[in-house]
Amino acid sequence: QVQLVESGGGLVQPGGSLRLSCAASGSVFSIFAMGWYCQAPGKQREFVARITNSGITNYANSVKGRFTISRDNAKNTVYLQMNSLKPEDTAVYYCNADSTTMGRSWGQGTQVTVSS
Repeated sequence: QVQLVESGGGLVQPGGSLRLSCAASGSVFSIFAMGWYCQAPGKQREFVARITNSGITNYANSVKGRFTISRDNAKNTVYLQMNSLKPEDTAVYYCNADSTTMGRSWGQGTQVTVSS
């Protein structure tokens, strides 16, 4: 089993920055990729960014150039640096991990609110 715990959400003004963290525990040896999704009120969960064990990244078009995903393999932690935040970035952000043995696991989510 893979457990994921997110942190770092909060309230920020437009143009500001936040860094989200997601720490994995349990069967971390089986994880081959981790990423972030977001879900705004009344909308479906949407892909934000992903990073593989080899460091290959991909991003949603809406966050390219503003968000950066990275990982610390020694700490089994993935980060999402969010810059130039916009009100439309407001959502609950969920971390996910893809495992060869457990499929996809999700964290509990962390709220990001961008408002003046």
